[in-house]
Amino acid sequence: MEPLIKIDLQKILAGDEPLIIDLGCGRSKKAGAIGIDQADLPGVDIVADIETGLPFLPDNCVDLLYCRSMLEHLKDFPAAMKEIVRVLKKTGKAEIYVPHFSSPYYYSDFTHKNPFGLYTFYYFVSPENQLRRKVPDYYTNIKINIVSLKLLFRSQFWLRARLKSIFGRIINSCSWLQEYYEETLCYIVPCSGIEITFTSA
Repeated sequence: MEPLIKIDLQKILAGDEPLIIDLGCGRSKKAGAIGIDQADLPGVDIVADIETGLPFLPDNCVDLLYCRSMLEHLKDFPAAMKEIVRVLKKTGKAEIYVPHFSSPYYYSDFTHKNPFGLYTFYYFVSPENQLRRKVPDYYTNIKINIVSLKLLFRSQFWLRARLKSIFGRIINSCSWLQEYYEETLCYIVPCSGIEITFTSA
């Protein structure tokens, strides 16, 4: 699938404005962002198969990259991470949302291919910056610095949403509680998703 670029990308890249990318934007592109999606939907600026990378973007060009509810659909998650890190400026940030593996809605979507947990992104982090439970960092040479990571607890039902919001604030108050939650409580009070901000290391 050849990328369909509907904007003057070279002019934008040569300009002085911060480059903001909404990767897998669907119909809900972030304001001020260049929308990239495999589906040719209204608001999508570049139609491309993200599985094949982002060859139309040079190294170290993106100031801010949004990616919401997309990485779980990819066959090769590490390859996508490599591309995200490649295009980020040294001062750039990626803001990512993925569903948590304990979400009751995760496995009901047959298009989901990658489960995510608290430690998933720590496989791209050097051991000295990891949580109490260390995970291997030698599967890939992709390295990130995690700025923040939150476990999100949501519900479409008002009362449950309020209770889960309070629960989430407690769990996210420290990394020890996040680790305790995932080891002990995640199948009692399922987590909706993970919100992470990181930079390239």
